[in-house]
This record gives sequence, C-alpha cells and structure tokens, in this order.
Amino acid sequence: MESGTDTSQSAIARVFREEYGRCVSTLTRVLGDISLAEDAVAEAFTVAVSTWDPKDLPPNPGGWITTTARRRAIDRLRRESTREARHAEAALLHTYDDEPPKEVGPVRDDRLRMLFTCCHPALAPEARVALTLRILGGLETPDIARAFLVPEPTLAQRIVRAKKKIAEAKIPYRVPRDADLPERLAGVLAVVYLIYNAGHTSPSGDSLHRVELCDEAVRLARLIVELMPDEPEAVGLLALLLLLESRRPARTAADGSLVLLPDQDRALWRADLISEGQSLVRACLRRNTPGPYQIQAAINAVHADTADGSEPDWRQIVALYDQLMTIAPTPVVALNRAVALAELDGPTVALAEIERLDLPDYQPYWVGRAEMLVRAGRGPEARDSFDRALALTDNAVERAYLTRRRAEV
Repeated sequence: MESGTDTSQSAIARVFREEYGRCVSTLTRVLGDISLAEDAVAEAFTVAVSTWDPKDLPPNPGGWITTTARRRAIDRLRRESTREARHAEAALLHTYDDEPPKEVGPVRDDRLRMLFTCCHPALAPEARVALTLRILGGLETPDIARAFLVPEPTLAQRIVRAKKKIAEAKIPYRVPRDADLPERLAGVLAVVYLIYNAGHTSPSGDSLHRVELCDEAVRLARLIVELMPDEPEAVGLLALLLLLESRRPARTAADGSLVLLPDQDRALWRADLISEGQSLVRACLRRNTPGPYQIQAAINAVHADTADGSEPDWRQIVALYDQLMTIAPTPVVALNRAVALAELDGPTVALAEIERLDLPDYQPYWVGRAEMLVRAGRGPEARDSFDRALALTDNAVERAYLTRRRAEV
C-alpha cells in the first residue's frame, strides 16, 4: 500500500505530465523568458508536493500551478532587481497576477505558439525537437536522450543552447505570419509526430502509453490543420495520428500487457477515429500531392480496413511502402517495408532486407530481426536479437513482452 507521501507524489507526477507544457507555455507569454517560466513552474510543483492533499486536489490543478508559478516569478524578479526596469517588469507581472494578458491574434493557443517558437529556423533541427519534447511533451532529459540515441549531457546541452538562442536572437513567441508558415511546417509536423510517438510507446515507465502526450499531439495536429487547411501533409499527419489512436485501446490487455496488431480485439478499435482518419486520407488522395505523412496514413488506413476481422491487403501495403521509399528512403522506412514484405515473400526474404540496414541502436530493428529469425527457425540467433532489443528499452511493458517472447523461442 502506498504511503501518503508516495500517493501525493504520484498525483503530482500525473498533473505534471498533463499540465507542464500548458503551464510553461502560458507563463512564457507573460514572462517572455522560457527558462524563467520553466524555473517558476518547477518551483510551483515543488510547493504542490508539500501542500496538496492527494485525496483532494485543486479543482483546476493547472491553473493553481500557473498562478503559483507566476507569483514565484514575481518574487524572483523582485529579489534579483537591480535596475528600475526589473522593478517595472515585476509590477507588470503583479498586475496580471490573477489573469494572464490576452493576446490579440488569429490563433489563441499558447502551446501552438510555443511549438512554432521552438521550431524556429534559427535553431538547429535536433535542438528544435529536443526543446519541444522537453517543454510541450514534459519529457525528462534522459527519456529524450534515449529517443535520440545520444548521451544525456549532449542532449541537455542542446536544450540549454536552444533556449539561449531564443533569448539572444529575440525569437518571437507567436505563430508566424501566413507567408512564413509553409517553410516552418515540416519541422513543426515532425515534432508533433515525435510527441505522439513518445506517448504511443513511452520511452520508460510502467505503462505502455502516455495518454496525455497522444491527446496533446492530436490536439496540436487539429490546430495546425485549422491554421493551414490547404497543406496536404498537415492533413496527412492528422489522419495518421487518428488512425493510430483508433487502435490504442486494443494495444494492451486487461492486465496492461502488450498486444500486437495481429492479435488485437478489433471490437475495441474506435470506429469514429477510423472513419475520420480514412475520410482525411481520401481527401489527401484527391489532391494527388503525396508526402510521407499522407502515405503513412494510407498504410494505416489499409490496416483499418481489417476492423471486420479480414486479413490486411499486404500487396497494397508493400506498394505504399515502395512509394514511401521513393520520397523518404530512410532505414526505418526500409525496416517497416521488410516486415510487411515477410507477409508476401516469407521471413527469409524479409530477413535479407533487414540485415542490409545499419540500425544498431534502434530497438524495433532488433525486434523485427528477432521475429523474422523465429519464423525462419533460427532460435539461438533470435534469442540474441531479443537480448539486444531488451537492452534498448526501459519501458516495463515492452520489457515484459520481449522477455516472454524470448522464453517462448
């Protein structure tokens, strides 16, 4: 049984995961400084740990955190004020102590503004993604480092440099003008997809999913489509996320264990999300300007056709992967194509494709290789690949599944 402290910390951790990005984004608009906003929100969560009753949380935990963080920021500015301007800034913050200033403009969403700020072209691509996952995703630095396959200190330095660049270059905290949106879109879509992936399969922890990240990614994707309805790749990403989300209820059993796609209870798939996602895919097809997210959405739309229990059209899926390879010829796409190819040409052909790839630190590579080796009757090699996969995941649900599969070989 959990102690009171453990329960309190668990409740705070849940609120942190769900509210951190919104609180930092809102406070950044007020303060104009991401680092100061993050520090103030962290202090507010520390206060919450010591003062909240875990059985009686505030009715609006995010609002409580934002208000407390704002007051902490005021106190800090006053303590550090050595010039008249700092006193004036603290006085301004005090004016908005109960209600943050409203921004006039077509997009009234702090997190979308934060997304475009973090994805500014002045920042290096890897820094954009890392900073956004840290702020909007609320992911800890070790988790992001594992996702990028880089040492934790390297990742931390990227985030620090990115925040410093935003401050020094005076990068505005706003959605860019219409003329600037297209050149910023690719980076923004990539980050939203990564936020979703971090929620779809959490890098660490005891649960397979981080639902709040999945929800936030879908919410941001919808906002981007509202902002740029004529951008096919924005529509394609939204379709992709909706189709992936439709299967999430079936990805885990009642005991929380992982259930792979072929074994999922299709009655649990969400028909509303499938219908919406497939409708968006059809809209993309009519535009006839294919891009990576649109094609991935089309692949998942084919899988969604099996909600009635039928077998997927693997020939169509492989053909779509072939098209994707011409647009985005990455090793990860090649790996996914090889796994699909196994359903047409068998595990030996797929294994030959997989072993051409150079993905030594990519966990799904070793899982895919292990499964092909199992199907090819090469048990000892399969066990070695399962061992490599186990060494590359800190998610308890994935580890339990891989351990079980290894024991079955």
